[in-house]
Formats: sequence, structure tokens, C-alpha cells
Amino acid sequence: MGRLRRGDTKLPPGFGTIWASVAVDLVGFGIVLPILPIYAKRFHASSLAAALLVTAFSAAGFVCAPVWGRLSDRYGRRPVILISLAGTALGSLLTGVAGALPLLFLGRVVDGASGASISVAQAAAADLAAPEDRSRLFGLLGAAFGVGFVAGPAIGALGALGGPRVPFFLAAGLAAANTAVAWFRLPETHPSGPRPGPGPAGGALWRDEAVRRSGPLLVVAFSAMVAFAGFEATFSLFGQRHLGLGIGSAAAVFTGVGVIVVGVQGALVHRVARRLGDAATLATGLGLDTAGLLLLAPARNWALAAPALLLLTAGQGLVQTTMAATLAGRAGAAQRGRVLGAQQSVSALARIVGPAAGGALLGAHASGAAYLLGAALSAVALVAVGLDQRRGPGRSRPR
Repeated sequence: MGRLRRGDTKLPPGFGTIWASVAVDLVGFGIVLPILPIYAKRFHASSLAAALLVTAFSAAGFVCAPVWGRLSDRYGRRPVILISLAGTALGSLLTGVAGALPLLFLGRVVDGASGASISVAQAAAADLAAPEDRSRLFGLLGAAFGVGFVAGPAIGALGALGGPRVPFFLAAGLAAANTAVAWFRLPETHPSGPRPGPGPAGGALWRDEAVRRSGPLLVVAFSAMVAFAGFEATFSLFGQRHLGLGIGSAAAVFTGVGVIVVGVQGALVHRVARRLGDAATLATGLGLDTAGLLLLAPARNWALAAPALLLLTAGQGLVQTTMAATLAGRAGAAQRGRVLGAQQSVSALARIVGPAAGGALLGAHASGAAYLLGAALSAVALVAVGLDQRRGPGRSRPR
């Protein structure tokens, strides 16, 4: 498998299939997520139960993502991605055929537990790229997220016209087709050969040497994601009260947020990283996040809100891509899957903690306190990146 060389603008062989696998997987996720709470009401689910369906997905990902990453280090990226895609198809099918809440929860747990394709695909991309071009491939994978989150809800809305179960069957069909295509076209980027054992099991995984070395950056990843997830969960209500947003306009704002993040990840982040280095790019993103959240907290008009959203979304685009690229570069090929799996795990945990904390701070009056907390977390993460760089080894220099 050819490795991408410095200055080469072409994509390495096989990367297109990796990208398409992630994009189609995220389209299926985008189909399911917006309509799931409404679908759960068919089974007389309470508001708490409907929220727990989303939490169950993230909780399963928190537990399983590091395990899948570790297995990809041991047995290769390709089989793990194929199992993940097949599990996504099964989870969506179980959700569609569910006749009661227990089966609905099982479907979401299976889908969440199968969500290895993202971190393992990142590991596969890192296997293909030279260090100086890693941020470009990771940025393109980040853009696949945006494609999924923009296209998924639109496809789901059209499918719902045929009946409440149809969107889930569509998601299952997409995942099954994705699995079939990947079976024939997905390359193995981490070839077989003598490798260390799969590493410690269960909770002991967090004592794995490669994961422990990445601990400071994993804390940064968690803090940054708590801040952004809290924003995502609360902005519609905040905007409704203070900026006059309705359902349609709130959806338009989030679409715009997605487009900006995709643009930054797909076209900007690798240029910034080549000029500044990964560490400085990560610090820049966290600084933009902090400034955007500080500006958003007191916003009561679009003169403040618009630049705040621009700063926040541009910063998040830089942070997401550069964080993964930095972790992949530090881990080395033999431990890359488990470290990126650990990052996905802490991100899943952050997507549980962030909305809960943001919702509690939002309160009945749609306070901006949630964004002040997010700004504080982003600022702490920014300081942690600076301290991490002072440790010396693994320092990322401009390219």
C-alpha cells in the first residue's frame, strides 16, 4: 500500500473507499438521530426514556471504542471496519422492527457498540499518510462527518413520508450496502505480521502504556467536546428565547454550522497545520472556541451571536482534526488504533456529560452559563496543550 509523500496532492490508493465508508456510515447515523425521540413515543416512552436512547448509544461507544481500536492494532483495520459496518446495519434494522422499548434499546446499544469505523478509519488513514500530510487526510475524514450530518436528516425526512419505520430500514440498507462494497474494495493498511498482544482488557486498557502517554491530550479532547456538545444541546432553546429562532431557522443555523466545520476540516486545517504545526493549530482552535463561547454567552442579538458562532465552529473544525492527527502521530503504527479508540471513547463520554451539564445550566430562562462553562473548559484545555508541549518529547514543529 503506497504511502502519501510530502507535497503530493493525490490521495493514496484505498483512501477513497475509507472516506466513503465513513461518510455513508454517518449518513445512516444522521437519518436515525433526529427522529429517534419522536419514534420512541410510539412505544409510550417518557421524555427521559427517549433521552436515554441517545445516551445508550454514546455509552456503548464509550465502552467499546477502545476495544475495537485495540483489536485493529492486533488483527488489522479492515476486519474491524467491516464488523463495525455490519453491526450498524443490524442496529438500525433492530430499531426499525422493534415492537417494544427493550428491543429499541438493544438496537441503539448494538449500533453504538459498532461505532468503530470512525477511529479505525482514522488509524487506517494515518497508516497511509506521511506525517506532514496526516492532517489533510484527517481533515477530509472530518468533512465526511459533515456530509453525513447534512445529508442524513434530509434522507430521513423523505423516508418518513413512507412510514415511521422506513428511515430506519433505509439506514440499515445503506449500512448493508456499505458493508458489501467495503468487503470488495476496502484495503488493509495495517498488514499482518509479528505484533504485540492485544493489550490489557476491560478497565485495564486505560493503563495501557500508549494510552497513558496520550492522557493529557485525551483530557484536552474530553474538555473540548464537553464544551461543544453543551453548545449543540442548548443553542436551539437559547436562540429561541434570545434570538427569535423557530424550528426552521434553528435547523438552518445548525446546517450552517455543519457547512463551516466541513469547510475548515476539508480545505483549511491542513494549510494551517503545515504553517504552524499541529500543537499551535490545536491551540489556535481552542482559543477560537474560548472566544466564541465567551461572546455567545451574553448574546441577545445577531450582531454578537453571528461572530460568536463563526469563531466557535471554525475553532471546533481545527480542534477535531488536529487532535486526532496529533494522537495518531504520537502513538505509532502498532498502538494507533487503541489510542484513537480511546479518543473516541472519551468523546462519547463527553457527549453524555456536555448536554447534561449544559441543560442543567441553561435553566428555565435560557441562561448563557452553559457557554461560560464551555469557555472555561476550552481555556483549561488550551493551558493543558501548552503544558504538554513543554514536556519536550513528541513536540510538533511547523512543517
